[in-house]
Amino acid sequence: MMKILLINVVFVFALLFSSVLQAQETVKFAMVGLSHGHSPWFFEWGKSEEMELVGVYEPDESLSQAFCQRYDLEETLLYTDLQRMLEETQPDGILVFGAIVDHLEAVKVAAPLGIHVMVEKPLATTLEGAREMAQLARENSIHLLTDYETSWYPATEQAYRFFDEQEADFGQIRKMVFHHGHEGPKEIGVGPEFLEWLTDPVKNGGGAVVDFGCYGANIMTYLMHGEKPLAVTAVTRTYKPETYPEVDDEATIIVDYMSSQGIIQASWNWPFNRKDMEIYGEKGYVITKDDEQLRYRIKGSEESQMKAVATKVDIETNPFEYFRQVIAGERVPDGFSPYTLENNLQVMEILDAARRSAERGERVVLQE
Repeated sequence: MMKILLINVVFVFALLFSSVLQAQETVKFAMVGLSHGHSPWFFEWGKSEEMELVGVYEPDESLSQAFCQRYDLEETLLYTDLQRMLEETQPDGILVFGAIVDHLEAVKVAAPLGIHVMVEKPLATTLEGAREMAQLARENSIHLLTDYETSWYPATEQAYRFFDEQEADFGQIRKMVFHHGHEGPKEIGVGPEFLEWLTDPVKNGGGAVVDFGCYGANIMTYLMHGEKPLAVTAVTRTYKPETYPEVDDEATIIVDYMSSQGIIQASWNWPFNRKDMEIYGEKGYVITKDDEQLRYRIKGSEESQMKAVATKVDIETNPFEYFRQVIAGERVPDGFSPYTLENNLQVMEILDAARRSAERGERVVLQE
């Protein structure tokens, strides 16, 4: 009888230990803002069993109610006061998906509470704001990451690996050309809550130059292993002033490095959605078509095509899972990889220089 009792006690303790371990592995998330068009990603495919949604902050109650109905959320999750939500729900990390201008305030509230932050691209509306966010993150020892759709493209990672791991075959990078954008936010039918701030020079920091210029700057910084550019030259235009009276809808940014050049073509005037790039080295090139398809050629050989395949070990395809792993200590953001604070501070330097160059009509030198 005593033996059976002992076995039962051990079994109960094993179950309790297992429950505690499982609870420790679950990361608590809160959404901060829902107005960004990418915010549904978390609810539709990003959330996993290891993630618990503990709160949703959104000052527009009609928008939060719409999300409640669409994704069957409990109304008890909803808050219109950010400080109160964070203090009451105590999330491990927050996902900031509102206007870009609100990123700084979210970090100001979350960082002192030790809450990690992932913002939707770009990091901030201004370089000064980005630096203040970085200082808050470092002072409070939190992770501050930036999410880009193209960060989790298998084709992006494969292109990086070709030049990083097979430099003898492809040679040093000489030119990078990025085509990012679509027909325009109004033309593709983004929600009114998104369009309102996306076309506001203060709330978004600019038009296409920010919205899609950041993609190329982000990948470029990754490909160049964080090398600081020498100078930036940019031209911005508004071809549809009747639609976008306050911001640019077209931007071309030239980023000069010591031994290479990057060209970013950010546009709300493409005939269709584009997120592709061309990378040319001394001995070969890689051209991506979309998130998976790419073609490449090495000098002396014929062009080849391939489909880049994501693997759990090598290529992360879910930004929310990446963030969970970082919070849980399972993954450490690496150097100048696309999500990192170091990368995105440099992205903000490039965007800041691009806006100044376009305004002044001159080349902006970042370092002699």
